[in-house]
Amino acid sequence: MKHLLFIAALLLFQVAKAQTAAPDIILTAGKIFTADLAHPYVQALAVRGERIVAMGTTAQIAKLAGPRTRRIDLRGRTVVPGFNDAHTHLLPETPPARRFDFPQAAMIPGPSPAQLLDTLAAVARRQPPGTWLVGEIGLAVLTSPAVRRPDLDRVAPSHPVLLRTPWGHGTIANSLALQQLHISDASPEPFGGTYERLPNSRQLTGLLTEYGDWSARRALLSQVPDSFLVRDLRAYGAEAVHLGITSVQNMAGNVPAAQTLRAVRLAQLPIRHRIIPFPITTAQAIDHREWALVARSPTPLARVDGMKYILDATPLEGGALMRHAYPGRPGWYGRLNFPVDTVRQMLRTALTTPQPLMLHIAGDSTASLVLHLMSELADGATWRRKRVRFEHGDGLTADLQPRAKALGVIIVQNPSHYINGALDPQHGAPAGAHAAFRSLLEAGVPFALGSDGPSNPYLNILFATTLADPKEALTREQAVRAYTAGSAYAEFQEQQKGTLVTGKLADLVVLSQDIFTVPLPALPGTVSELTMVGGKVVYEAKPIAKRQ
Repeated sequence: MKHLLFIAALLLFQVAKAQTAAPDIILTAGKIFTADLAHPYVQALAVRGERIVAMGTTAQIAKLAGPRTRRIDLRGRTVVPGFNDAHTHLLPETPPARRFDFPQAAMIPGPSPAQLLDTLAAVARRQPPGTWLVGEIGLAVLTSPAVRRPDLDRVAPSHPVLLRTPWGHGTIANSLALQQLHISDASPEPFGGTYERLPNSRQLTGLLTEYGDWSARRALLSQVPDSFLVRDLRAYGAEAVHLGITSVQNMAGNVPAAQTLRAVRLAQLPIRHRIIPFPITTAQAIDHREWALVARSPTPLARVDGMKYILDATPLEGGALMRHAYPGRPGWYGRLNFPVDTVRQMLRTALTTPQPLMLHIAGDSTASLVLHLMSELADGATWRRKRVRFEHGDGLTADLQPRAKALGVIIVQNPSHYINGALDPQHGAPAGAHAAFRSLLEAGVPFALGSDGPSNPYLNILFATTLADPKEALTREQAVRAYTAGSAYAEFQEQQKGTLVTGKLADLVVLSQDIFTVPLPALPGTVSELTMVGGKVVYEAKPIAKRQ
């Protein structure tokens, strides 16, 4: 009872305080999910300038309206904080090209070598010589020695060919593609990556992995015009506001820094855009120079912040560093992309600079190693202030979670990596894939959600709430909190956004349906009827908000 009286008194205080000036906008008669654990739902709120100035009942907030206040009658609609995609890649991963699909598009196993070569030969016959041919492959081709540079040259001798995995770890190129990527048999491997070669030979097979893969694709994308990148960014911005995404954290490594910033300035995304540098490597070291002198705030809504490194690959292709050997591969545990001393230096730098650190970590051995190095370098209180992020964090097993909590590690997970096979047999995660979602929350490990795939947050909420292991599946409210409050905490912005409370930025979305009660299969069809960023309506479907 005392708790309820306190909340009522607090709301009345907020209303009284807000009466000093009429709000610009009020939203009333709704189901407003605040994502605030202490007070998760209210009926109404008021916005003045870029911030929320009051919250309470419809009657309380309606009294604040002045003659110029825009009144939005929600008529029972659901409102949530604007979604904050904590991990995605906005700029393209391949250049403008003739993309083609295979008869079997699923990652596992994906098209067979025969399907791949037959399809590629047919596409090459229809396209002018010199046209780039880009396709996605799965494990069947990536791991097969029957599809390498000579095989692609045989069926497409006059076209540069790039075959890449949809999960971003592994590319196969033919001779013309390697030539245009400026990679020859004499080229040294980039630090942190590999160029596969024939046994006892310097001759390249065409398989490029990790930083060898990303450096090559980045060199090719650096040749595309800025207009191509601007078009992609603007298309994303239009989709984002339609879906209710108000913040995005962009792992920026596909395109050189200067070109990225030019495209960002020209595109002028209508949402908050955190650009996270993902430096590429030379043959000797990680190249930090290009991001060192860029403008930190290229637009009013964009900022350059943080540093990301990829420490291992994924369990799919056997590249994540594991504590136990991979099934069917005796003695193979995966590998680190960088020497341990390099990883230690990444952590030392994080302790001495203000830039937040993000580490792609998939293997449990990689997670264990990083936690051990962190403990060696500083105490838990120091690390908790730094909020080191494990991107994906698939390897943070139950025995490692207490150490991660003590060190303040944040896990940014991606629901589309763990699609329940019963929900989508074609794209379902492998049977042995382990997803730690709810257990991380229960262990007290800070947890956020990002797409790293389809950007639709409601589709990703569906994936997160229907995991194959029901003990790990989130509730819908937990998923929304992770996608809003959790993502804000993961970028040191929890005092500004992520929850709908008085004083915070008015980043919010009015939904087309109640995502907390609609049947699960209907979730992906949700869209925004009104999206607000900093108190400004950046998207509105008709007729959501009429003057009264």
